[in-house]
Amino acid sequence: MNKSNRIKEIVKEKYGQIAQKSSNQCCCSCNCSDSAQTTENSIMAESYLNIGGYVPEADLGLGCGIPTKYAGIKAGDTVVDLGSGTGNDVFIARQLVGEAGHVIGIDMTSEMIKQAEKHNNKLGFKNVEFKLGEIEKLPLENNSAHVIVSNCVLNLVPDKPKAFAEIFRVLKPGGHFCVSDIVMNGQFPESLIHIAELYVGCVAGAISQNEYIDIIKKSGFDNITIHDESNITLLPEVLENYLPKDEIQVYLDSKTEIKSLTVTAYKK
Repeated sequence: MNKSNRIKEIVKEKYGQIAQKSSNQCCCSCNCSDSAQTTENSIMAESYLNIGGYVPEADLGLGCGIPTKYAGIKAGDTVVDLGSGTGNDVFIARQLVGEAGHVIGIDMTSEMIKQAEKHNNKLGFKNVEFKLGEIEKLPLENNSAHVIVSNCVLNLVPDKPKAFAEIFRVLKPGGHFCVSDIVMNGQFPESLIHIAELYVGCVAGAISQNEYIDIIKKSGFDNITIHDESNITLLPEVLENYLPKDEIQVYLDSKTEIKSLTVTAYKK
């Protein structure tokens, strides 16, 4: 199995486990027995409280921003959420598009899709759907979406140029995306890069901010805007779950900077 496929299998396995726990009403806001994993999954998450359309049961605390806040979603839009999980950002987008719009959630983990559909069945939305699929090969038609959003997911995709090429393909001319994601300045220790749990937290797959923006430009997008950015700190109690003290010190001495960004860009 090559590296890209190995990463995908890691992500599918870990997110499948998280989805199964969510079905037992255990998520970032609960007192789960697996407190270490909860800390890592929610370390970068922002609060969705008081946001219209928010469904707490669909929020697993896996994001690193609130892309719908800056996405400029309008009534009647067709919106796609990449890596939609159990539907958190999808239901926020549904509030914005109204009855005349359409929201599609895409996730490569079948357990997440099942939980999202359960939530949607309870809510009764007829213009929301969830599809199983990979971001590098979206199960969507060309020029079919007004807006694409994603929350701390593109970092998990091994082939980021292919992911942004797919986003470009699916957007209508003049359409745009808004994604929250993780970038870094510096280099992680090799031992951190291969930790499965940190792939799930989007950290180990991070690339530099300059490289990230360059991929967006080369994909054909214009009017690139960074709306929000903040530094992320990997807490010692998180690092201690995976690294010996000497390697933790190597990481700290490296002065590696981890940042969350929320970025928009338009299809020409």
